[in-house]
Amino acid sequence: QSHHIIIITTSYSSSSSSQAPLDWAQLYSQQPTNHRTMFATCVSSLAKASAGRKLAAAAPQFARRTMVASKLGDRDASHAWNKSCYSGIDYTIDDESTVLQAVEKFAAYNVGCLVTTCADGKLSGVISERDYVTKIALLGKTGGTTKVRQISTKAANLVTASLDDTVDACMAKMLSRDIRHLPLLDDDGKVVGIISIKDLVKEFMEEKEHTIHSLASFAVGEGGHFVM
Repeated sequence: QSHHIIIITTSYSSSSSSQAPLDWAQLYSQQPTNHRTMFATCVSSLAKASAGRKLAAAAPQFARRTMVASKLGDRDASHAWNKSCYSGIDYTIDDESTVLQAVEKFAAYNVGCLVTTCADGKLSGVISERDYVTKIALLGKTGGTTKVRQISTKAANLVTASLDDTVDACMAKMLSRDIRHLPLLDDDGKVVGIISIKDLVKEFMEEKEHTIHSLASFAVGEGGHFVM
């Protein structure tokens, strides 16, 4: 039995070199009947050992590869605004309008917040569905006679963002003040848009999907996600 093990080891080592591969079926048939089981077992073990050495040799090259993934979290508020449900609609209302008119606009555009403006068109605050519920409905007031300015959140107390703020920064502002909407201002303080927490959640979902796709591509070895 020891004699046959030596033959197997030598033969398998030779087959791993640049020489022509051995005919293992022929070698198997040449073994005594009572040694064939041991022969097959040894060949299987040697095959696994050889495969392990090949993987180890390839490991240093693989270890130098790095996945490249874009950071969607670095996108700014303008990206969320361009895809927002508020983009393309009239999201403002005069603060002298009635609360009922604001509610009608909520329903017409299927939104939950509007930017309020004063007579000269400048930002004066925001009015939301929450304002209506807590300041009109619960107090038994009438939306048809109450002015928007009477229940809106005034500009002095507003949390706002700029188009250059990152999505992460906008989300942090919302969470810190327990709000769901952020008016967007330009460098001159003029309102240029408004984003909701739903818009930011969409951005984060897109980031997660992108990360999953990148990891899946990395796992199957797609070259676009590797650098040496």
